[in-house]
Amino acid sequence: MSYLLLILEPRGQREARSEAEAHACYAEMVAFGESLGDKLLSSESLRPDRHGVRVQVRHAKPALRDGPFTESKEMLGDFFLLDCASLNEAVAIAQRCPAARYASVEVRECAPCYEA
Repeated sequence: MSYLLLILEPRGQREARSEAEAHACYAEMVAFGESLGDKLLSSESLRPDRHGVRVQVRHAKPALRDGPFTESKEMLGDFFLLDCASLNEAVAIAQRCPAARYASVEVRECAPCYEA
């Protein structure tokens, strides 16, 4: 089964780090990803949401909203897509994720959108 680890970072946390701290944090996350071996299907770090755009289409009219999306206290900063046998296995991996020390790691099973 596929599980997604979503790294939800407190807003402004990246900007508060020194350049050395930021590079060390990134290196630690890369090493974590490499340690997952064939469990890791995909992984990416995302730019802060101030670089993002939200798109909605209502009544055939697109509405675009530039980031940052200040209504949330956290932003999606990274993700890891895993192949795990169970939710328990995915949660155990999430507990080893370095980001769990300074952010939230949300574990979500991938499934068709019609499954509730």
